[in-house]
Amino acid sequence: MTGKTSVPAILSTLRTHQATSPALIWYGPDSERIELSGKVLDNWVAKTSNLLVDELDAEPGIRIRLDLPVHWKTLVWALAAWQTGCTVVLSDEPAGTAAADVTVTDSQQVLDAADGTVVAVAPGALELRWSGELPAAAVDYAAEVRSYADTYTGGDDAEDGYTALHSSLGTGAALTYAQLAEAAGGGSAQTLLVSAAADLPDVLTAALRVWAAGGTVVLAGAGVELTERLLAAEKVTAQLGA
Repeated sequence: MTGKTSVPAILSTLRTHQATSPALIWYGPDSERIELSGKVLDNWVAKTSNLLVDELDAEPGIRIRLDLPVHWKTLVWALAAWQTGCTVVLSDEPAGTAAADVTVTDSQQVLDAADGTVVAVAPGALELRWSGELPAAAVDYAAEVRSYADTYTGGDDAEDGYTALHSSLGTGAALTYAQLAEAAGGGSAQTLLVSAAADLPDVLTAALRVWAAGGTVVLAGAGVELTERLLAAEKVTAQLGA
């Protein structure tokens, strides 16, 4: 596949051509393994997009800081932010110093310190609510997201020149929506294993390329041993950050 591939086009591929085949597989702590088909992944993105629009007033140009590790929910949030025309902000600056309209975090420390709107993301798949202290104005993602619709009917699209990704991590990166679509093109239908050591901006763009081509992303969280048995079981054909 060559050329540009927009996030809406990728989501369309996930819910149609890859509806029942694995799109995203997560290996987490305590032998946690989660497999999301293309349709299920799209459902999670739709629910999160609807939460963004209905609860957080998301629209093109809104800056969403993802203070999250390499994780399947991080990919869901990035896709939802791009589906709703927002700017994904990645930064290792202290909470409250990175310019963002919404901060999405799995850290109690960041949750307590962040300015403005904040969303608490419980990392466990079976966690139905945030387990720590939740500030009064914070949104509990796990408790709220399941109540939203499985489909996203769409709002205003971001213009090609709008910033899709702004990262100060590593060497830094800034991509417009046109550049993000360009970065998503040219992939192949591989099974890509991504380790927790990979740089998050690289993870996001690599995942887009794989999904645009109908492939599968396998994420391994921190502390997960990348054994030959795992590689063989998932039929891994390429690796990032391992």
